[in-house]
Amino acid sequence: MALNFFDQFMSPTYLGIPLIALALTLPWVLYPSPSTRWLNNRLITLQSWFINRFTQQLLLPLNPGGHKWALILTSLMIFLLSLNMLGLLPYTFTPTTQLSLNMGLAVPFWLATVIIGMRNQPTAALGHLLPEGTPVPLIPVLIIIETISLFIRPLALGVRLTANLTAGHLLIQLIATAAFVLLPMMTTVALLTATVLFLLTLLEVAVAMIQAYVFVLLLSLYLQENV
Repeated sequence: MALNFFDQFMSPTYLGIPLIALALTLPWVLYPSPSTRWLNNRLITLQSWFINRFTQQLLLPLNPGGHKWALILTSLMIFLLSLNMLGLLPYTFTPTTQLSLNMGLAVPFWLATVIIGMRNQPTAALGHLLPEGTPVPLIPVLIIIETISLFIRPLALGVRLTANLTAGHLLIQLIATAAFVLLPMMTTVALLTATVLFLLTLLEVAVAMIQAYVFVLLLSLYLQENV
């Protein structure tokens, strides 16, 4: 019986209930809620420090008008980071490997930045479609190219997150399968393969964190162009 490595990316169901809903709800349950006390425990203090540092770094290039997005962008970053990290645990499902979910996050946020730009500064927003000093014969071509690049942005956001996580999960499963197959035949090679698997797992942890940050960072850059 041949194994299908892509079965791990199928949305699981139990008693007809899609478990992706549980996977999307779980991160919010795991985080402790800050209390009204003057002194919090170490976990809440570390969590608050991380959120404050990330929010400060994210809003650094933004105008004061874009600071209204601090709460939603920080929440999105924590949400994606939690989903990516929890998906690395055994017997878990990673919702961010589904292109539909990533596009469902990317398209509304991208569309919101475009609508804000069109409402607040329509001249500057439309001016991005035509660079200054463009020769007259190239104006129609550049407008078409810039419009296509504008509409490709949400697709690039969703595909980047999906492709990176899917490729990492597939590579981990392939190397793990190879290590188990080689263990009874060539122990030394199997141990070397297991070492590569361990290093790849560390790399995948870094990729999971970086991709969540890149997703939110690109959204903040799109927002910066329109505020």
